[in-house]
Amino acid sequence: MMVGSESHRTLQIYIPLAVFMVLLLFPFYWMTIVSLKPSSDLFDMNFNPFWVQRFTFENYTYLFENTEFWSWLWNTMIIAIVSTALSIFCSICIGYALARLKFPGSDFMGIGIFLVYLVPPTLLFIPMAQVIGALNLFNTHWSLILTYPTQLIPFASWLLMGYFLTIPKEIEESALMDGCSRIQILIRIVLPLSVPGILSATIFCFTLCWNEFLYALIFMSSGDMKTIPVGTVSDLIKADTLFWGSLMASALLGSVPVAFIYSFFVKYYVSGLTASAVKG
Repeated sequence: MMVGSESHRTLQIYIPLAVFMVLLLFPFYWMTIVSLKPSSDLFDMNFNPFWVQRFTFENYTYLFENTEFWSWLWNTMIIAIVSTALSIFCSICIGYALARLKFPGSDFMGIGIFLVYLVPPTLLFIPMAQVIGALNLFNTHWSLILTYPTQLIPFASWLLMGYFLTIPKEIEESALMDGCSRIQILIRIVLPLSVPGILSATIFCFTLCWNEFLYALIFMSSGDMKTIPVGTVSDLIKADTLFWGSLMASALLGSVPVAFIYSFFVKYYVSGLTASAVKG
């Protein structure tokens, strides 16, 4: 009986998980081996395409010495961190207000905020460009720091609103009876209990900022003010010449921060999304 149970578990759990893991990790493996191959080996079919016969760091050297990669990385980090912090602050205030402060139209406003997230960014970049131009913010960090929250706040607010609703009201009512204000309740009680939800919203916002391409291409793509996605495409793809090794090196290095964050906070990310989805 135990043998049959173990084989059943292997077929239904371990084998599918192993296949899924291989499919997920293969892009990272491919980027790694291509970035470590000499250009002459990339299209040579005499070599095994899934392994590196001759290791080289020339692709990374080209990336660091012939491009503004460190500036791209700095720009991307500054924009992602500040935009995420601004969006999370606004989303906490909006989500808590909609979850706890009942006022006329609050339910409709909660749905409306989420529907705003469904508007495609391609429909908004033209009016956004006019606003950024009127404020003379083109090719500055602020052009993206003030633009990204328009995409981040609606979803993060909806996510946090659902998570705040999972917190029992009785806790807050007891604090109100003890003389705490709403701000004190939010800071001392609600936020500590909402760490998984806040981390989920933070990871979502940070990932979207880090990988965003359209607004970064339009608002900040001159000189050394590019982000990693824009700089990788614009400086490593020239006409019909693609620097595949350096492209993969840039893609790999650009993926490491996001993968690092997910690896440490994936448990909170899943629990936060699950609680919000169940309550919502």
